Amino acid sequence: MEIERINENTVKFYISYMDIEDRGFEREEIWYNRERSEQLFWQMMDEVNYKEGFNVEGPLWIQVQALEKGLEIIVTNANISKNGESIQLSEEEGNTSGFSVNKNIENMLEEKFGKTNELDDETTEEEGNEELEAANLWIIVKFKDFEDVIQLSHYFENFEGSAEETLYHFDNAYYLYLEFSQDLLDENAQEDIISQVFEFGKDSELTIHLLEEYGKRIFEENTFEQVRQYFPAKA
Repeated sequence: MEIERINENTVKFYISYMDIEDRGFEREEIWYNRERSEQLFWQMMDEVNYKEGFNVEGPLWIQVQALEKGLEIIVTNANISKNGESIQLSEEEGNTSGFSVNKNIENMLEEKFGKTNELDDETTEEEGNEELEAANLWIIVKFKDFEDVIQLSHYFENFEGSAEETLYHFDNAYYLYLEFSQDLLDENAQEDIISQVFEFGKDSELTIHLLEEYGKRIFEENTFEQVRQYFPAKA
């Protein structure tokens, strides 16, 4: 993804359709699935914030242009009008029209990307919902010290095969990506494990793409088992 900082309040970035697919999104999802398009947007904003220090403050002004090989997106921290009913930009932003404060990101993306006829929309939305329902649950947990990872690995000695476990090091902290298999664990078992994991670490808002791009992968799989091998329990 290419990022250009325009000024203090505005950033422009370009993402190719190939990059979008590498992040785990289908091109059709971006056009038709509101929830998935919003997930992609905030994932990109995580990367923009990391690279350019662009913090979201209040409402955003978003311009999206669909190009032949990707998307060009301009994001501006905007100001709320005095009556609180609309968002305003400075005159230098040109003739772009405003939008209601209550309009959310997903609706803005839908307007910018456009949509097909109502029948196609309904069909695609149903397919998207089915796909979301079938998706595995995953979390990213942050550990300040590696000792916490060691303790967790010994706590879950019989955990092998219940989830995908990948450990990363990023920005002076350790991050564990856990993806549960619905075929092996029901929702109650997953929630029970998550609550126990959070006794050792904290929930993180980082995306897996950001960790893959900028973090260092310590263990690609079977993290708990490998940590125990290198750091056995003390007698």
